[in-house]
Amino acid sequence: MAFFVLSCAGKLRVGGARRTLPYLLRESVLAVLLLCPGIQECLAQAPVYAAEYRVKAAYVYKFGSYVEWPERRFARPDSPLAIGVIGADALAEELVQIVAGRNVNGHPVEVRKLRPGDPVANLHVLFIGRADGGRLGEILSAARGKGVLTVTESEDGLELGSVINFVMVDDKVRFDVAPPPPEDLKISARLLGVARKVVSRPS
Repeated sequence: MAFFVLSCAGKLRVGGARRTLPYLLRESVLAVLLLCPGIQECLAQAPVYAAEYRVKAAYVYKFGSYVEWPERRFARPDSPLAIGVIGADALAEELVQIVAGRNVNGHPVEVRKLRPGDPVANLHVLFIGRADGGRLGEILSAARGKGVLTVTESEDGLELGSVINFVMVDDKVRFDVAPPPPEDLKISARLLGVARKVVSRPS
């Protein structure tokens, strides 16, 4: 448990040292505008949301180390692990920085920014941000049963079929997990152990 949390935090500190306030404002302003009623409030909150997405991006990358995909999901042992991001371009940019030169269980990692209608079945991990919350059920339905680790940040994320859903608790990023059938994905007990809550799906 400690290794998981410290590993994420370490990467965030390294990434944060390379970024200036203008960078944070630019990368997070679109996400902030969706939630703020006025420009001044948005500019004030932009660094807060940027920091939140840095934490979430680090988690999304680390999740891959605690998930076992069916062998059929990789054409070769060194095939890339594809992480798709929709509705959260700021998080996608953070992920690109985090995964550069890294791998997950021997698989190089590639990040794809998705747009509405893009296929999701060829992904291994899919993060669905707030900006696409209105299409959440549709997107999750398209990924269901395809061996895709779906990650959301919506109150009804798990209810609609997501595997992992981020929540904010006392201004800290936490996550809940609803493990899928083992033939789709196998979630490590170590990951379940650091989750805020583990939810059983109806059989």
